[in-house]
Amino acid sequence: MKKLLYLILIPMFAAGPSGVDVWKAADFKAKEKELAGKMSDKKVASETLANYGTHLTMLAHREGDGEVEVHDKMADIIVIQSGEATLIVGGTVVGGHTTAPGETRGTSITGGEKKMLAAGDVVHIPAKVPHQMLVSKKITYFVVKAEEK
Repeated sequence: MKKLLYLILIPMFAAGPSGVDVWKAADFKAKEKELAGKMSDKKVASETLANYGTHLTMLAHREGDGEVEVHDKMADIIVIQSGEATLIVGGTVVGGHTTAPGETRGTSITGGEKKMLAAGDVVHIPAKVPHQMLVSKKITYFVVKAEEK
């Protein structure tokens, strides 16, 4: 009997394939509350969930407008978990400065296109495209940063 029980339980506790991660909606809700308590003076908090070498995953929470961002080699895939924001993409970066190799930040965008975002929306922003999130109240989103060649 013990041997049968052992054979039944072992597969239940076995690890999944390497690199497979699942984040549940409840996990994101709990993490959203945690991030809200850790916001910077720029009204943002984020946490890297996993780094896979050529791409990584993050969860971010904002209660204020973001800086303009331009990533030379990384695309952003964003899934809105809660809240609303206006995303400005394209155009020209105002006040651009390098913050890290391949990373530029700025104060605003001129000539960009506005996209309204809400829970459930998914956005793909290719590398080298300026983007800025303007937040009316608060927003939480899941990000995949993927290296483009």
